[in-house]
Amino acid sequence: MTRRACARESAIVAAIMQALKPVPGLVVRKRWGSEMGTAGDPDLTGCYRGRHFELEVKASGGRVSRIQEVRLEEWRKAGAIVAVVHSAEEALAALGIE
Repeated sequence: MTRRACARESAIVAAIMQALKPVPGLVVRKRWGSEMGTAGDPDLTGCYRGRHFELEVKASGGRVSRIQEVRLEEWRKAGAIVAVVHSAEEALAALGIE
């Protein structure tokens, strides 16, 4: 991923966080990569009205890696709402927020 794509993705994450934080009944956290994390885990994690969610954020044209696909499927099988999103609007829609 180029430096420009990273900057774009970080701007999308910031916009999503700004859109989700004021929603009543919703908690969202940005997951930061570290040696204590799990490779491929989605960028955003949280809970909305008792339902866990995992959101992978991608810039326009960005692709989900194989390990990210595996992690999203693990979360989906466990009952979480999972989505790959490219904007705040897509994140809100994935969670059923109008």
